Amino acid sequence: MYYLDHRRDVVRIPPERLGPQLDTVLTELAQQQFEGKLVEGQNLTVMIRGVGAIGEGHIIHGDGGVYQEVEYEALMFRPEIQEVVEGAIVEIRKFGAFVRFGPLDGLLHVSQIMDDRVNIDEHNQRLVGVESKRDLKVGYKVRGRIVSLSLSEISPRDSRIGLTMRQPGLGRLEWIQDAHKKVEEKGGRKGAKKDTPSKSAAPAAAKPTAAAAAKPAAAGGKVA
Repeated sequence: MYYLDHRRDVVRIPPERLGPQLDTVLTELAQQQFEGKLVEGQNLTVMIRGVGAIGEGHIIHGDGGVYQEVEYEALMFRPEIQEVVEGAIVEIRKFGAFVRFGPLDGLLHVSQIMDDRVNIDEHNQRLVGVESKRDLKVGYKVRGRIVSLSLSEISPRDSRIGLTMRQPGLGRLEWIQDAHKKVEEKGGRKGAKKDTPSKSAAPAAAKPTAAAAAKPAAAGGKVA
């Protein structure tokens, strides 16, 4: 998930970048230093803005650069176990498909794509269910759930994130829409049956038997 965070850090300004355009230089250096990096092990800095200097910079003996404390607003991305994410298929491999959601890629292992045996056409970048004939190609939009997570601080784009689509409400977006339509159609048919009056709902009055018709006459005590 994405969230905004107000952060403080230190930027090193090399000697050749010292000059009157300090705000512009600080923004550029801060973006190079912090964007695309992990913070506290699991928060990826996607973008920073509003970089400003705090106080005066400091010089370290033997280093010609200036170390300047700065504050800025950062757009962060933090994936979490069991989080539902939406993304696009970016690559098909013999073991599954890679899905890009936000700034990261997750792996849909072939066993976690659908409740069907899957044929893999790596050459044409396509996955096809043997019985269902459902397919996945590069560019298709999907919804999955994060089931395993191991982020790399050295290279966040190489993090290991496992996804599954073998749960209700997950899968290729067109599959989900088709499932909703079937449920709505099924509910509509049930409602129509309930509204139709049954032929046996109002039974006809039973005809009196001969014995029942004779009872009033016997009760009178006289027969003409």
